[in-house]
Amino acid sequence: MRKAKPKIRIILPDPKYSDVLVTQFVNNMMMGGKKSTAYKLFYEAMEIVAEKTSEDPVEVWKKALANVTPAVEVRSRRIGGATFQIPSEIRASRKMSIGMKNMISFSRKRHEKSMGKKLAGEILAAYKEEGAAFKKKEDTHRMAEANKAFSHFRF
Repeated sequence: MRKAKPKIRIILPDPKYSDVLVTQFVNNMMMGGKKSTAYKLFYEAMEIVAEKTSEDPVEVWKKALANVTPAVEVRSRRIGGATFQIPSEIRASRKMSIGMKNMISFSRKRHEKSMGKKLAGEILAAYKEEGAAFKKKEDTHRMAEANKAFSHFRF
């Protein structure tokens, strides 16, 4: 980078659970600047999770997020005309970001009525270590394991 490092923005905690991670998730979920709508959808999903599990919904969500967060990823690197998939560890902030984005994108693809129900379904599936977002993490780990031989090409 030519310029100075960008300043890390301070994220304020959400109003209901006063958790910064929830705000980060809602910011990723938000479309077209509609943050209040994103909060409504998230809180609706939390209510559905609370009904179905009879546990603290934020703890269930955090466990689900931890279940879909990958530890390694593969990056393409071209070496001498051949492209290798090189496994590399991910820094903590990127891990969480990837986990959130996977959970949101796969919940959007689910076949349920509202986005709140879709998100709740994906959270419950991830909590039980199943569902599309968990499968994506497993596939990423499997690919990294398969390409472990190329890890000496790390840059």
